[in-house]
Amino acid sequence: MWMPFFSGFGTGGGLIVAIGAQNAFVLSQGVQRNRPLLIALICAVCDATMILIGTAGMGALVVQSPVLQQVALWGGALFLTAYGARSFLSAWRGGNLKAEDRVIRSLWALIGTTLAVTLLNPHVYLDTVVLVGSIASQFGEQRFLFAAGAICASFLWFFALSYGARLLAPFFQKIWAWRALDGMIGVVMWIIAFSLIKPILLG
Repeated sequence: MWMPFFSGFGTGGGLIVAIGAQNAFVLSQGVQRNRPLLIALICAVCDATMILIGTAGMGALVVQSPVLQQVALWGGALFLTAYGARSFLSAWRGGNLKAEDRVIRSLWALIGTTLAVTLLNPHVYLDTVVLVGSIASQFGEQRFLFAAGAICASFLWFFALSYGARLLAPFFQKIWAWRALDGMIGVVMWIIAFSLIKPILLG
């Protein structure tokens, strides 16, 4: 009975743990102790919603809609490029954990940025709606048990990442550590952005 749940947990965990724009953002904000509960909750709830949508059979609709694909692709690429540039600028300027301009103090700006990092990356839809949804369909009537496992993995990961990042706070008192993190985030953002438009550029 629990086989679909554990299969979903393993599948969801494997997809989510990979370093990406969303995880890099959660890590950077977690180190700053900037509303970790809110950020983890937004990411996990978004993941859960998309997993349920995919499990309910909507994954095929997303794949078959060229308009949705193009909007998500270019919107995500532009956002990731801009965010990556901002990270490189921060790396060049230097700083440490006490730097005031690092924290997104506006609640709405923080919510908006978290949603953007989460929802403007087409890979998120491919992983949750399409991939998880298609695998879940193989379990028939137990597909929502599979989805429950994937959702549990998502909640566990984001809360562990958001709150666990606090342990790194002393390390990020050093300027070079922040430069390294900002540089890594910039590289990750630009790699993902390029991977989105690569088929078009090289097409």
